[in-house]
Amino acid sequence: MSINTEQIKDLAATLEGESPQAILRYAHQTYRDQLAIVTSFQITGIVTLHMLREMTDAPLQVLTLDTGVLFAETYQLMERVAARFDVSIQRLQPEPEDIAAHDEALWLTDADQCCYIRKTKPLAHGLAPYSAWVTGLRRDQSPSRATTPVIGWDGRYNMVKFCPFAGWTQDMLWTYIRAHDLPYNALHDAGYPSIGCVPCTRPAADDDLRSGRWAGTAKTECGIHDNGDS
Repeated sequence: MSINTEQIKDLAATLEGESPQAILRYAHQTYRDQLAIVTSFQITGIVTLHMLREMTDAPLQVLTLDTGVLFAETYQLMERVAARFDVSIQRLQPEPEDIAAHDEALWLTDADQCCYIRKTKPLAHGLAPYSAWVTGLRRDQSPSRATTPVIGWDGRYNMVKFCPFAGWTQDMLWTYIRAHDLPYNALHDAGYPSIGCVPCTRPAADDDLRSGRWAGTAKTECGIHDNGDS
């Protein structure tokens, strides 16, 4: 499907007041197997997969960034999710030569480069065959995400980007998860509202959802959602 930026802005205005289910239905019906569902298995991703499975039994193109330094609980959750929702999960991994070319603990000396090698570059390769992707970005997660549109043009990956839960809150997601008895990462019960890589994730207060990511530094994003969005 060919779409220009003006059409995307009009569509964003139309879909803004719609439910996540309606936005996901539009995304799935429009892009079908050209739609990538990208998730790190946070609670938004779990709800996304459940809603999609409620509306279709067609194969879903589910991608995740396997950085090589994820928590054991995250890997365990992947297996549970694959079985619960009958999905095959494509794990996008960093190139071995990229890892070998840098210090083993690169996250301590150059966190941005570490995220590029382990996240941004693998995601760019993984998204290349697709025309659109679904993410779990929400406005309540951080000030930098406060104006996230439900649909936009992603200039970095040259495709349409859906954020169907942009207007939802953490509490709304937990209400949905409990109502449907959905699996979730056990680390959430240990004080981790946001879960990334082991070296760069700490427990955090529920009222500052991403403060446990890169704690003690000025870094707030891994880079996969930076600039190029509209």
